[in-house]
Formats: sequence, C-alpha cells, structure tokens
Amino acid sequence: MSKENEIVVEAKQYAEEILSKKLPEVLTYHNLGHTYDVVGAISVIGANEGLNKGELEIAILAGWFHDIGLSISLENHEEHGAKLAREFLTKNNYDKDRIDQVATGIMATQMPQCPKNKIQQVICDADLYHLSTVEYFNKAALLKEEWEKIEGKKIGKKKWLKTNKDFLSAHQYFTKYGKKEFSEGIQRNLELIDKKLAMSNDKKQVWKLENKIEKLEAKLLKSKEDNPERGMQTMFRITSKNHLELSAMADSKANIMISINSIILSILVSVLFRKLEEFPHMIVPTVFLTVVCLITIVFAVLATRPNISRGTFTREDIHNKKTNLLFFGNFHSMGLNDYTWAMNELMKDGEYLYNSLIKDIYFLGNVLGKKYKFLRISYTVFMFGFVISVVSFIVAELFFKEPLF
Repeated sequence: MSKENEIVVEAKQYAEEILSKKLPEVLTYHNLGHTYDVVGAISVIGANEGLNKGELEIAILAGWFHDIGLSISLENHEEHGAKLAREFLTKNNYDKDRIDQVATGIMATQMPQCPKNKIQQVICDADLYHLSTVEYFNKAALLKEEWEKIEGKKIGKKKWLKTNKDFLSAHQYFTKYGKKEFSEGIQRNLELIDKKLAMSNDKKQVWKLENKIEKLEAKLLKSKEDNPERGMQTMFRITSKNHLELSAMADSKANIMISINSIILSILVSVLFRKLEEFPHMIVPTVFLTVVCLITIVFAVLATRPNISRGTFTREDIHNKKTNLLFFGNFHSMGLNDYTWAMNELMKDGEYLYNSLIKDIYFLGNVLGKKYKFLRISYTVFMFGFVISVVSFIVAELFFKEPLF
C-alpha cells in the first residue's frame, strides 16, 4: 500500500477513536455515523466530479477530520478540527501543501458554506447530501434532539418545520453531480414539509399527526435498539475493509523487500563477484550477504504468494452450508447459472449469509497471519543479516586483507 493510502487508513483510525470516545453525549447527529456518511458521499461525488487520486485523497481526509473539532468545543469546531488535522498530518510527514488543502477543505464546511475550488465543493455537498435523501426526516429528528440538548429547551415542531423549510429552500449544491442528482430529492422533501405545515392549521389534525409521528419515531428508535442488524453490517464492512487494507500493506512491504534485495544481488553478481579473485578475503562476507538477500526474498515472496483452491462446489455443499460463496476461490471454476442459483440460496438464508461473512473474515485473518509471519521473518533476516554483513566486510578489510607486496 502506498504512503498516500496508508495516511487515509491512519486518519480513519484516528478519527474513529475521537468520534467514538471523545464527543459530548449531547451530539446525537454530529457523530461517527454522520462522518461515515460524509466520507462515503465524498467518494461517490468525487468520482463523478472527476477528482484525480490525489484530490480525492485530500477530500476524504477532510471528511474524516471535519467534525473531530467537536471533541474540543461545540463552537467554531471547524477551526479546532483543522488544527487537529494539521497536527496529525504534520506528525505523519504529510505534504505541507496537501495539509493546507485538507485544512481549508474542513473550513469550507463552516456555515454558510463557501467552497473556493472543486475539492471543497465536493466536501460541502457531501456534508449536506442527506438533505436530498429519504432519510432526511430521521436525520433532522436527530439534529433537533441535539439542538434541544445543547440549548436546554424544546423546539416547537411547527417552528422546526419552518426552520427546515427555510434552510432547504435556500440551499444550493455546488457540484454538477450534486445539482443533477440531489436537487430533486430536496424538492421532494420540501413538498413533504409544506404538507406538514399545511396540516398544522387544523389543530386536531396536527395533534393526530404529531402523535402518529411520535409513535413512529419511538417505534423506529426501539427497532434500531432491538435490531442490531445495521450495526452488524457496519461491523462486517469495516472489519473486511481493514483486513483487505492490511493485506495490501503487507504486499507493499514485501515488494519493498524484494526490490531492495534484488538490487543488492544484481550489484553483487555484476560487480563484486568478478573481483573476488583479486580480493579473496571478501569471499565469506560476499557469500553471507548473498545468502541473506536470497532468504529475505524467499520469505517476502512467500508473504505475497497467492493460494488458489479448486474453485468448485456441489448443490449438496450449498444445502449443507459448507461452501463460502463470498470467497472467489470457492466458485471461480463454476458456471454462471450454478453460481447464480447458489447465491440466491445464500440470500434466502440469513444464518448462512452471516456465517459466510464470519468465515470470510476469519480466513482473511488466517491469510493475514501467514503474510505477516513471513514478512516479519523477511525483515528480521534482512535487518540482522545486513548489519552482520557490513561488519564482516569491515573485519575482512581490516584484518584479512593480503598485502599487495
């Protein structure tokens, strides 16, 4: 994995730590879930806006950091978030110009939003993309609860609806993708707000509506508390993603070892081996360094070597729930019709599906364990072997060199 991708993983872990453990309890909307939504929206909007890899990385970093300032203060939290982002990225030797772009991207989310370039436009649209979604009223309910806790007083529902209407009516997305894809959703939500406000003229109707909404909200909250399915989905998604990122990091580190030792071996073969007749005292150090490089390369290759299974299954395997269809090694040799049938069977059985996800994570962990075991051996052999080789070259030169005359 490149340094650029590593910094995103580290930033994600840093932000998750703060947002899950250090935010005030009053924040029912501005929390880790909101940040997940924003980062996901940045990826979608950024890709559709044509951001290159570096620009998208800056936007995603700003997304992870844009609300961490709330752990310090509820006021001007963007400034605090930008400061924390600068400190973290500087500590991790991130490029100074990119740090400035991440910080200004965070500041662009401060209301009223004033993005000055495409990266900032993507970040701002992602921060408020929920205004156009069917989840808008659920999100708005969480935001209302948050405001009430902060201000210490209730907000009337009619007043809240008018506030929402004013905000949605005034809001404009900045990116071409946002204007095209989100404007219709905002208009739909505005129409729903108008209907709710129209009904408020009839107190009896509004009383019934309020009671119905409260019951639905209570039912929704209870359903979320009783049903951990959404939390499980998040857990599976994050765990699988972390495993894959760690695997990519292991492959990258193994490639570094292979490249470095290949260069050393090529120098030994092309230069030093030809001089051994003239300098026989260098034979032992040269052979030792060659062995060290070969062992290092072997273990680095073992860390990256793929292991492919036979790639077939039977209908009996599916009925007995013995095959994990989420791993390509179990189906790559099967026909499309057989695989489609098997996947439909998997999706019908929730227990089979979740067990397959668990097995997938488990075997990914096993693969990671082997990768990092071989990788550790490779790095250890190289570290100690290279030091000993250098020392042996010095000793041979000082004590075993034959005089020229």
